[in-house]
Amino acid sequence: MSQSKTVHFSYRIQVLDRALELLRILGEGDGKYGLAELRAKLKLHKSPVHRLLMVLEHHRLVERNPNTGHYRLGLRLFELGSKAVAVVDLREHSRRFLARIMEETQETVHFCLFDQDEILYVEKLEPQRSVRLASRVGRRVPTYCTSVGKAILAELPETEVAAIFRRVRLKRFTKNTITTAAALKAELLRIRARGYAIDNEENEEGVRCIGVAVRDDTQRPRAAISVSGPAYRMTKLKMSQIAKVVVRGAAALSRELGYLPPESTARRR
Repeated sequence: MSQSKTVHFSYRIQVLDRALELLRILGEGDGKYGLAELRAKLKLHKSPVHRLLMVLEHHRLVERNPNTGHYRLGLRLFELGSKAVAVVDLREHSRRFLARIMEETQETVHFCLFDQDEILYVEKLEPQRSVRLASRVGRRVPTYCTSVGKAILAELPETEVAAIFRRVRLKRFTKNTITTAAALKAELLRIRARGYAIDNEENEEGVRCIGVAVRDDTQRPRAAISVSGPAYRMTKLKMSQIAKVVVRGAAALSRELGYLPPESTARRR
């Protein structure tokens, strides 16, 4: 890295560090600090502190009281915090269901969320005998070439799926990756008909997966469960058997999260 790039990178890190420190101070201040107090606490001149506040205010991370001129943490932080708590709660809820599926299948089980047109791995359980897979908690992958992603896409409204197709480029990862919108639409129809999705070495060569969507009390697919294994072990017969286990487990978790199937809703009326 050149010296100029190093200096620029160091400056950006310094700015980020100051912004985070500013948020910490505001969190402790409970809306009682104005520009002068914040400048003193950060030990900076008025101008850079004001610029930081303007940027944070633009992103709703900070709010300014027009009457007092004091600053406080913005609602955007509450929104982000609520989402983080929801993810943690959802992950905790899922664990006993994932453990049961792992015990029954003796293959690697994943729990994933749909986030910003991608799939986010939030939990992974592996049996002792399992061949280690490249997946890891925190990893992001495309929806269209994973069983969890396709399972969720199949449960979304068609208008929403069409919008995702327009935003996402269908990049090829293996010879089996679906790379056209028409082929993917046909695949989603098959998934809806059978109730689960298959990743036939579409994201990673040598790995096959079964994925089923998980719904919550909003009736939307919030997440998905998958079972993955090496292709030589995930035969057609075994995948059919595993699919029944995953469908059962995903349905049980969905009920735990408050999901009511259409027939249940109709009966309650």
